[in-house]
Amino acid sequence: MRLSSHSSEPDAPDSAQASWRVGDLMALMESWYPQATAQSWDRVGLIVGDPDAPVRSLLLALDPTAAIAEQAVVGPDSDGHPYDMVITHHPLLLRGASFLPVTDPKGAVVTRLIRAGVSLFNAHTNADVACEGVATALADLIGLRDTVPLEPCGVDAEGHEIGLGRVGTVEPTTLGAFADHVASVLPAGPTGLLVGGDEAMAVSRVAVLGGAGDSALDAARAADVDVYLTADLRHHPASEHLEGGRPALLCGSHWATESPWLPVLARRIRAAASASKVELRVEVSTIVTEPWTSYRVTQGELA
Repeated sequence: MRLSSHSSEPDAPDSAQASWRVGDLMALMESWYPQATAQSWDRVGLIVGDPDAPVRSLLLALDPTAAIAEQAVVGPDSDGHPYDMVITHHPLLLRGASFLPVTDPKGAVVTRLIRAGVSLFNAHTNADVACEGVATALADLIGLRDTVPLEPCGVDAEGHEIGLGRVGTVEPTTLGAFADHVASVLPAGPTGLLVGGDEAMAVSRVAVLGGAGDSALDAARAADVDVYLTADLRHHPASEHLEGGRPALLCGSHWATESPWLPVLARRIRAAASASKVELRVEVSTIVTEPWTSYRVTQGELA
């Protein structure tokens, strides 16, 4: 596969090439989510695998967990033929590792994938900031219009502004009604959606940031939005923010606010493969990789 100098879409492969290889998909992902746009602390790219290995089946998932590795090795048809490649959002070895024995959880994932010949690639903060990345997918899911980055960081090769999060508008509503809408479209998980603020307050301008969003609380306030949707908000930052006024807060789960990007990525890859006349099976894992498995309403009283 070749990438043309004027387009981020792949040119048709040579007629002798029956399928893409891992390296072709790496080049495609680089064209959409350049590694240079990832945060300095991040780890993105090919984690395990051979760039020359053919790819006829591809699995997309948020986390490179043991369950995802098992799904990849079992394969799309449970017939003993694994997926050729897995692309995840989160890295497997963000903090590095000195030892990866099979007795270690991450070592077990690496060993399982290598033994089965499955390549593993990830796009993390470079996918967060991209024009058609994680933030845009979440904004589109909840119906934001006229969106711009919450924290701009530059422009892409086609001149689109990129950055963390998105800010946009919705039809005027109330916080309570908007929270109901968000809860109805976020992927189902065990933790639901937390609401902080007066549910009768007016909402028309919204900020979103998939995944952990503590760091952008000040940016959301500076953007003059009515509500900020994110995940993983901690007690003290959220409490202190709400004491200071708008925006109200909606806190979903990390998995639920980032996984909407996976179907978007699947459609992009399928379209690119079709344009290049390449047969490629692309599927999105439906495994919920939340660390939590269930939810209980707490009902005790302070003595």
